Amino acid sequence: MTNPVYCVTDPSTGDVIESFDHAGDADIEAALTATQDAYISWRDVPIAERAKAVKKVAALFGERAEELATIATLEMGKPHHEGVEEAQFCRAIFEYFATEGPGLTADQPIKGISGGNAMVQRLPIGPLLGIMPWNFPFYQVARFAAPNLMLGNTIILKHAESTPRSALAIADIMREAGMPEGTYVNVFATFDQISTIIADPRVQGVSLTGSERAGSTVAAQAGQNLKKCVLELGGSDPMVVLDSADVADVATQAWEYRTYNTGQACNSNKRMIVMEDIYDDFVSEITAQARAMESFSPLSSRAAAEKLHEQVQDAVDRGATLHAGGVLSEGPDAHYSPAVLTGITEDMRAYREELFGPVAVVYKVASDDEALTLANDTGYGLGGSVFSQDTARAQSLAQRLEVGMSNVNTTAGEGAEVPFGGVKRSGFGRELGPLGMDEFVNKRMYYVAD
Repeated sequence: MTNPVYCVTDPSTGDVIESFDHAGDADIEAALTATQDAYISWRDVPIAERAKAVKKVAALFGERAEELATIATLEMGKPHHEGVEEAQFCRAIFEYFATEGPGLTADQPIKGISGGNAMVQRLPIGPLLGIMPWNFPFYQVARFAAPNLMLGNTIILKHAESTPRSALAIADIMREAGMPEGTYVNVFATFDQISTIIADPRVQGVSLTGSERAGSTVAAQAGQNLKKCVLELGGSDPMVVLDSADVADVATQAWEYRTYNTGQACNSNKRMIVMEDIYDDFVSEITAQARAMESFSPLSSRAAAEKLHEQVQDAVDRGATLHAGGVLSEGPDAHYSPAVLTGITEDMRAYREELFGPVAVVYKVASDDEALTLANDTGYGLGGSVFSQDTARAQSLAQRLEVGMSNVNTTAGEGAEVPFGGVKRSGFGRELGPLGMDEFVNKRMYYVAD
């Protein structure tokens, strides 16, 4: 497999702005040595002291929000205001773990022990490898790095090949915040070098957010080397609308969430499942929303736009109805007009594949059971939502969604304190919230006899 080049390509024009060399093998060895050496001392720093450095990281994300947003817009086309929001979310994540970390890792007494005292301790395990994607170039790193730096683990970070400036900006923030040398090391690694890092006995775990293919490869390598791994591999989240007193409002919520980050969010509401008595009004409203978008940010790359267009065209060719959008620019830019599709059937790629872009797929159902069956008829299991004026009715269905995150009357419950992760082919493990500090940790039993 050919290793991609780390380069900045403006998706609004297709112009290559800057390229970076891959790390040399000596650079990888230096990173491994640095993170191992740093771990030996960082794990012994009292957690209250580690929290001070992590809080400085949080503050710098807030101070540099505009600068970071500009980088994200250039590298992957993120709307500037969303880039600012992402940087501020990173600030909240680092703040949360700096504040709550000591309590989340406190010793947990084991009840019922006779002849002594026993407890569960939560201790760091060593250097970790993080393999991060381009779609949220700061947030994805924050939700992995913040809890693990607080725990006393150290990090080697391999970012997406298309977001090298974002990667360097984060490394700069870590240095300026006073994180000790070697606690966080960025590497522009090749695929072979990633395998080398995973296999190295100094590395104790790996976290990846990315594609199913990448997750399968990394999980296999981690398993071969007896390493813990956490995987977040995308989704095709259902948004079930059982009824509504204001169809226009719920359709607006659906459209705004579907097109956030140009539709390139793993837990976006990619399948909208709507009860038949409000279906026509819902489709009409969401189509109007799509047609009203005269200008739209580009997707992350030309290749991403072309893949999405192929998926939509496959559906149309097989009989689906395209209500709006679905126009691919001539190139080399990555613009794709927001689209609305109905009439999706099982023989179409859009039924099984994740549509990573601004395409709303709307299904019509006649009962709650039909809605649930369709919602769960996917290999993915990241998140999902159910809307109804009858909260009990919505909860009854939401409780049966085969997902890692189930929501009632909101597209998604989000926050630094809210765990994130999925089941089935969406991966395993959790980030954020109290569960975010419970992955790469030695849950040691500690017993003191009388």
